[in-house]
Amino acid sequence: MSLPNCPKCQSEYTYEDGDLLICPECSHEWKDGEDASDSENEIIKDAHGNVLVDGDSVTVIKDLKLKGSSLVVKVGTKVKNIRLLPDATDGHNIDCKVDGIGAIKLKSEFVKKA
Repeated sequence: MSLPNCPKCQSEYTYEDGDLLICPECSHEWKDGEDASDSENEIIKDAHGNVLVDGDSVTVIKDLKLKGSSLVVKVGTKVKNIRLLPDATDGHNIDCKVDGIGAIKLKSEFVKKA
């Protein structure tokens, strides 16, 4: 059985991991038969309607209390080099690191593009 090329970068070096196919060159993950544009067509926008992309810097527009902690991400906190999670089911579609807090996930409705 031959595995399909990566739909994102057309690499022939794909491999299986459980029910996912993975490209070692661009790190794209997909299920066999899934169209590559499915996850890329979901556009994530900030609170003001600006389109966000991986690597953007954003600013928090509301104090955000972290569940299970006494920590708060204060309004005006700048977060650099975000990673988007377009398939997030809970609405937390930004993965990032905040200085003094660490790795967290944010909702795009509480940030603006910096």
